[in-house]
Amino acid sequence: MLISFDGIDQANNPTQVLRCSVGSTTVRLMPSVFHPRSARDGSRSVPGRLLLCLILGCGIAYPLFHARCEDAVSYSRISEEAFKARLPFFDYDKSIPLEGRTVRQWDQDGTLRQKIVFRSAQGFLVPGYLEVPKAARKPYALVLLLHGWSGGKEDWYQDDNYINGGVMRKALLDAGYGILALDAATHGERSNEIDYQHVNAFDDPKAPARRNYFTFAEISIQTVKDYRRALDFMAERGEVDMNRIGLLGYSMGGMDSFYLLSVEPRIKMAVACVPPLLSIGYGPASPVDYSWGIGNTPFLMLMGRKDGKDDYVGKVEASYHKYIETPNTKLIWYDQAHKLTAIYVPDALEWIKKHL
Repeated sequence: MLISFDGIDQANNPTQVLRCSVGSTTVRLMPSVFHPRSARDGSRSVPGRLLLCLILGCGIAYPLFHARCEDAVSYSRISEEAFKARLPFFDYDKSIPLEGRTVRQWDQDGTLRQKIVFRSAQGFLVPGYLEVPKAARKPYALVLLLHGWSGGKEDWYQDDNYINGGVMRKALLDAGYGILALDAATHGERSNEIDYQHVNAFDDPKAPARRNYFTFAEISIQTVKDYRRALDFMAERGEVDMNRIGLLGYSMGGMDSFYLLSVEPRIKMAVACVPPLLSIGYGPASPVDYSWGIGNTPFLMLMGRKDGKDDYVGKVEASYHKYIETPNTKLIWYDQAHKLTAIYVPDALEWIKKHL
């Protein structure tokens, strides 16, 4: 059993969180629940008694916590044979011309952003933003940013939105990484693929009778193919280090990370934020079924304890330990719901720096 703590220094860094690591699972606690007081030397730190109680508490709680996880029933998963039978659905015809090009460019302070488009395997044009620090030397490392359901690539350009996308994007750019964010199939500028309707259909009695042109599984499959073709485009441009490709996805984007790791060896590591592991009603698109494809790839899951029903944490924990856990994977819990807030950004950035 390994228990480790990161201390809190509210005087110098009031945004720090207390981190308690038990095995490969980490729990984040906000510092507002602690009240540091001045020590004899004038410094401010977590009181010794409180820290001791936390250490002893974790030591005592670990066996109980571990037992609860062992007792929890994991989500069911298809066989490896069935998993491999699904993979050809993500294949695409590489002879289809990419027709990739830059359609707009922003020369900004510290970064260069381009709007790119290329042809999808289904014939649609796929728009995306490619942004690179001006100081980055070619070939540079690249992180793919995958947005959630009903969002778009613009989500990574807003600081205070649901996914705190702008905060995450700027943290990556400041660390020297390039980023690439596409609109998922039927999302954002690609709403023309569903007659400019929103993916969250509004029940207008005057709306066309035909809606929901694509199932969730079809949208996911198209999006995976699009990111694979985006990597073909990046390789064609010759600016990216194709041995240093990472991925960060939020919600639906986190789900897509499971599919992409199953079929795309050019992606070397991934961070999946609040991906629903079991997706009943979405067809053959439950991420837990694609956990077969993670293998030894560095993979970080960032989850919210309040993101599901009473048995949610236990089922996720059990599924993680049964299907996903390796020396290269990690699960971090926050005391949050599906909206993690910007608390996830430092952990995601740390993982990317470590593995990319």
